[in-house]
Amino acid sequence: MDGWKSMDNLSYKSMNEKYDYILAKHEDDGSIPLLTHLYWVSISAEAIARNIGLDASLARKGAILHDIGKASSVFQKTLKHGYVRPCDFIFRHEIASLFFLSILEKKEREVAVEMIAAHHKSIYKDIHELGLLDLEDMEDSFGIHSKDFTSWVPDALGILSSLGLIVHEITLDEAEDNYNYALSYCEKIGLGFSVWKGVLMGADHLASALGDKTEDEIGKLFILPDLSFYCRQNSLYPLSLCKADDVRKHTLVTAPTGAGKTDFLLRRCRGRVFYTLPFQASINAMYDRLKSDLKDTDAQIYLLHAASNLKLEQGKWEERIMQRHIGASIKVMTPHQMASIVYGVKGYEAMLADLYGCDVILDEIHTYSSEIQAIVLKIVEILMNVECRIHVGTATMPRVLYNRILQILGGKSNVYEVFLSSDELNEFNRHEIHKINGMEDIRPVMEKALADNDKILVVCNQVKRAQAVYLSLQADYPDIPIMLIHSHFKRIDRQYLEDRLKNHYNISKEACIVVSTQVVEVSLDISFDMMITECAPIDALIQRFGRINRKRSRETIGRYKPIYVIAPYTGNDALPYDEEVLRRSYAVLPDNAVLEENKVQQMLDEVYPDTHFMNIDYSGVIFKDNQWILKKLCHCAKSALLEALNINSVSCILESDVELYKEGDSGERTKMEIPMSFKSVGFNHLQVVKMGTYPFVVPDKSYTESMGLDLAYAKPEYYKQFEML
Repeated sequence: MDGWKSMDNLSYKSMNEKYDYILAKHEDDGSIPLLTHLYWVSISAEAIARNIGLDASLARKGAILHDIGKASSVFQKTLKHGYVRPCDFIFRHEIASLFFLSILEKKEREVAVEMIAAHHKSIYKDIHELGLLDLEDMEDSFGIHSKDFTSWVPDALGILSSLGLIVHEITLDEAEDNYNYALSYCEKIGLGFSVWKGVLMGADHLASALGDKTEDEIGKLFILPDLSFYCRQNSLYPLSLCKADDVRKHTLVTAPTGAGKTDFLLRRCRGRVFYTLPFQASINAMYDRLKSDLKDTDAQIYLLHAASNLKLEQGKWEERIMQRHIGASIKVMTPHQMASIVYGVKGYEAMLADLYGCDVILDEIHTYSSEIQAIVLKIVEILMNVECRIHVGTATMPRVLYNRILQILGGKSNVYEVFLSSDELNEFNRHEIHKINGMEDIRPVMEKALADNDKILVVCNQVKRAQAVYLSLQADYPDIPIMLIHSHFKRIDRQYLEDRLKNHYNISKEACIVVSTQVVEVSLDISFDMMITECAPIDALIQRFGRINRKRSRETIGRYKPIYVIAPYTGNDALPYDEEVLRRSYAVLPDNAVLEENKVQQMLDEVYPDTHFMNIDYSGVIFKDNQWILKKLCHCAKSALLEALNINSVSCILESDVELYKEGDSGERTKMEIPMSFKSVGFNHLQVVKMGTYPFVVPDKSYTESMGLDLAYAKPEYYKQFEML
């Protein structure tokens, strides 16, 4: 019978009524019966395991067992309204779940241990010292977790039987034998990651999120996307004419903006797709594009970044729920969401289970900081270890970085390399570069462009300078539509500005000006007529230039649009970039001449002549020298990842939003938050709201919907309370 009894005429829903008093969730959190929760998790685990080629029946058994320890009378007391846990209270329900291992066949028990023992806590060196092996070292763990065992084991067995498992009486001695079996297995377990733990965690999170919709939605998981739409051909897009069915597993594509790179990368995909991009605006744009392109297919396309809930606010609830969970046909995200697999942060096994055997597109990989680049390269190594197909696309990439990626992917025999010929590249010459000292040098040029109804894009490297330029242009051209976009807006306002940029300014036939920071650099499908930009590293500049004269036609080939590059700043004004890199980048640019695409690689290699930017500290990673170096069923603290990413971001909210923030749910709070760096506001002695993301409170005076946050007024002396004194 393979451990199952017949489910004929057996309904878990009807049986659930018998055990509805045994809960999986707190009374204040829905009072979900344990039997119901185990059923939802079990069918989710079955679907996940089947997708990655594991034994679906075994996955379901492990999922049914994973929380059965919650049936303990000791644990059930903690789920009652008003119960306050004593400060010294210790009870891990996953440990009590291990008491029932002997219900399974001997050959199945190791898998069950991997699914059960560490689905909440690392088995040892847990941050709170509550892992299975931690507790064994400290306490009489079995005695604590088996309290009143004989009183609650009949209910536990009844639930397991109702879910189809063949059960037998479990004595206290047998429970202790099962516990010791699990201890022994965990003590001797080797290095690596547990895909079974990943299956359970993915299923648990999914079922908890979907609730009673689990059965309805489970069939929408793991649908292979129909990408035949991207087989379209057009001679304007040379990559559309390139064959994509090369037998080599991985892909490296280098081509200018507008060559058809996205379509080609998608044509190279054979399974589910993870599409990564560096910036929120570009991620949102790619998501919109994919949703539009594939609207007539069954593909489930999800979006994932810090403010993705805002983007999906008007969409279906299922999509808002599913974006952070396993099983999408296509998921558009940043590599940050994958970084957990490099540092073994809690839940990394579920991420690996989701990624297993998928296609991963890494678009514009060169745009990341050296730290993030290093992490992305390590991500690539791990993805190859879980049978992923890697497809890298870029408009620009230093040769040293290109060669390193090629090496990691296994060299030319494993990688399909695609370039455009010199003649093809020449057809993408579309920018005439002019070097200037400052904005004042080109005011007459700007005025003529505006008189001709041209659209002008101004790009600054620092938010404060973008704000100053915006105010100056508003004063000089009061009759011209002008907008400002950067990262220091409320997330809800930033979403509005992105939509406004794409759907109004981008398609306008009238003169307008957009002032921006780096947020417009990558994969944002906008096309303006003229650019004024501060000098940036050459690879970033090439990306910026791609927002000008972007829309190609037979008529536009050979026509050039002007770009004016301001000479590099020095000292702190050069930040966030290295001053020497700025000087080299400015030096290689042509002046009063056309930028030739077939010379871009040479320019890149002149600016980045060596490998110093690749010398990154890889301490803390869990995969090195092509092998795992973390013990299975263990994970690391989240702080390891945050430190590695050099994340010092914080949130701010307005003084007038404090009460709304305290009363709102996570979605409402996200709308109010203004992302900032800690070093910008952390030492201003601002108030902090101790809930949500623990945001700093900034004075209302420091923020407007058109300007965003002005740090000059983000100080306590500008709080309204001071005005009343």
